[in-house]
Amino acid sequence: MRTNKILWYIGVIAIAIFYSACTPLLVSKSVNKNIPARYSVSSDTNNTADENWKSFFTDSDLVSLIDTALKNNQELNIMLEEINISQNEIRAKKGEYLPFLNLGAGAGVEKVGRYTRNGAVDVSTDIEPSKRIPENLSDFILDATLSWEVDIWKKLRNSKKAAVSKYLSTVEGKNFMITNLIAEIAASYYELIALDNQLTILQRTIETQENALKIVKLQKEAAKVTELAVRRFEAQVLKTKSLQYAIHQNIVETENRINFLVGRFPQPVQRNSDRFLDYVPNTIQAGIPSQLLSNRSDIRQAELELEAAKLDVKVVRANFYPSFKINAGLGYQAFNPAFLINTPESILYNLTGDLIAPVINRNAIKTAYLNANSRQIQAIYTYEKTVLQAYNEVVNQMSMMSNLEKSFSLRDKQVQALTESINISTILFSSARADYMEVLLTQRDALESKMELIETKQMQMLAMVNTYRALGGGWK
Repeated sequence: MRTNKILWYIGVIAIAIFYSACTPLLVSKSVNKNIPARYSVSSDTNNTADENWKSFFTDSDLVSLIDTALKNNQELNIMLEEINISQNEIRAKKGEYLPFLNLGAGAGVEKVGRYTRNGAVDVSTDIEPSKRIPENLSDFILDATLSWEVDIWKKLRNSKKAAVSKYLSTVEGKNFMITNLIAEIAASYYELIALDNQLTILQRTIETQENALKIVKLQKEAAKVTELAVRRFEAQVLKTKSLQYAIHQNIVETENRINFLVGRFPQPVQRNSDRFLDYVPNTIQAGIPSQLLSNRSDIRQAELELEAAKLDVKVVRANFYPSFKINAGLGYQAFNPAFLINTPESILYNLTGDLIAPVINRNAIKTAYLNANSRQIQAIYTYEKTVLQAYNEVVNQMSMMSNLEKSFSLRDKQVQALTESINISTILFSSARADYMEVLLTQRDALESKMELIETKQMQMLAMVNTYRALGGGWK
């Protein structure tokens, strides 16, 4: 009895020593969650990101493309399988801190030498002849074994919680991918419509230039201009015609980019390109910056990864402390199947408890702990960087929408002025009051201004899409 008490005290002292000597340092880096109260470019409190993407994008063709992409996009489907993998990890981690129960059955045969210790014992054993041990000793066993690691330091439970955080992180990663997928399809769709309009403008410009070429040829026949003027006008027409093929190629590539995102082979993309210049970007309400923490899936993902990293530190830290395992078994064992279920003669059982703690050469555990600490600090910086990047994206896109609106208004006036100047220069040229170079330059400037006007409108629509994405819209 006295010996048992001494051993008990030694065990308690040993655990206390291990616990005090192995307590690692905590991470000193804290998360900086300071974020401005308002945006410098907006004072709204409502947030467009709360709006469902189907109510934000009203073009039926665009909505159909996005719907198809959410079902067929391969990258998104890969991410969905990642979510399933993370969910299975939770189930595996949950099972680790529950007892393991195994059922087993076995059979074998063995013969020992007569002049060995076991052989001599078998011969000298005085039992009934019917139960005497044969020379060729068979062995039959039917048992159940149980093993259980007692989760004293919550290592296994924290590991399960970390798996849950990682699972939720993959869900947020999926949401962020949906946001980007919708934004990319919308941006490509508006680019495709802009290309259609540029092609239409080129075709109209070619008609105008061919009419001007006819006038120049008539002027040459009347000896009012030289062959040089005719050749310059012909060159201008040919140059404008050649631009069509570059736009055709861009249309093909843009259509195929959309088809890839939608998850289908190349085919024409249904769209309505009429009145593109009359498109009015949706009014965006930015809300307040703190709403980014709940609306931006990448911020939520970074936050969950940070939580998982903190739990991983606790899991690794628990390896410094003693672990307690219980093993037990119960069953039947006999050398003859006829005696296998004899009770209590054939019953076997065992019960053991193991207390194991690292004492010498703990470098592997220390290294794992230091690495977990470093990964936690990395997660903190990643979270802060994600928040900062999100805020900057919103400010940049809101500013761009405002500036593009003003730019489009001025470019529209420029196009109107140059369009009128084409007619004026043509009339002046016909009456020999203007040089043919003025007509060419006016036509060139008008074409460039119209193409730039369409590009500005495309940039406006892209800024609208990017602002919606930056605010965290699209995944709800």
